Amino acid sequence: MDINLFDFNLPEELIAQKPSDKRDHSRLLAINKKTHTYEDKNFFDVVDYFHSGDVLVRNNTKVIPARLLGVKEVTKANCELLLLKDHGNDVWECLTKPAKSLKVGARVDFGDGKLIAEVIEEKDEGIRLCKMYYQGIFLEVLDQLGKMPLPPYIKKQLVGNDRYQTVYAKYEGSAAAPTAGFHFTDEIFEKLKAKGVTIVDITLHIGLGTFRPVKVTDTKDHVMHSEEYEITEEAASILNKAKQEGRRIVAVGTTSVRTLEANASKYGCFKATKEATNIFIEPGYEFKAVDVLITNFHLPKSTLVMLVSAFMGREFTLEVYQHAIDTKYRFFSFGDSMIIYE
Repeated sequence: MDINLFDFNLPEELIAQKPSDKRDHSRLLAINKKTHTYEDKNFFDVVDYFHSGDVLVRNNTKVIPARLLGVKEVTKANCELLLLKDHGNDVWECLTKPAKSLKVGARVDFGDGKLIAEVIEEKDEGIRLCKMYYQGIFLEVLDQLGKMPLPPYIKKQLVGNDRYQTVYAKYEGSAAAPTAGFHFTDEIFEKLKAKGVTIVDITLHIGLGTFRPVKVTDTKDHVMHSEEYEITEEAASILNKAKQEGRRIVAVGTTSVRTLEANASKYGCFKATKEATNIFIEPGYEFKAVDVLITNFHLPKSTLVMLVSAFMGREFTLEVYQHAIDTKYRFFSFGDSMIIYE
């Protein structure tokens, strides 16, 4: 499909620069994809759209301070690394800048020798494999030296890092946050449980596959970068039982959708596994796992808008987005939310 079919005009002032004062006080656009109707609500109203027996699936990945600013050992030129994936044995896949100057053997110093990254392999699109040298525990060193990898459209670093995490973040490994989960509070989860909703955690560590922009003109030429995910035996059992009994599976965010759909598409059911996926969901895709989607408002021409368009139809998606623009919803990571159901 032509990527321009997913374009729309977004005023810059609607790009949220900071989170709402209270997580659940962001706005919520409640969308019935069957009747093509929608209502303007607040996120704390989201409980009203759940049924007893629903299964809520959330991605419990935790963002690491993956952005590192340093200098080349020899030339002292400024360099930046974004940690994408842990390959084990202190080798990390990194997005680098400026990539042209970071050849095999180049060493970058962070924190006056507290952390050294040595390029051991060059890959396409500015990606390098780097061997890390440090003293102590790597994640503790990263906490000292790294910055939260906020998207480039957010102009200021956060005062505290907790608002770029979900309240249920558990397993460290992401280079970006599953932002649809930002709106949830412990109180909302308690209300959902009281209503008879089961909460299931899965893990997908977010890398380039989620946030890399589409650079082709035809979506069939776009290749997603793979990302690691895990579904436990307990989670798979709960999800399979829900499907067999005709109960709804509600996915929090596009990363949860991609995890569930990749798993169900591959195995014909939900199977406990720890593996990688590069699933790309666009219009024409037949959903096998997810019945309800909670997500934020995404970038024009992004794979995330394509996924939402696959879920509720491209033309209706653009209509809904235009309503959000007209009524001044806040967009992107720190923006408002939508729930899509039928």
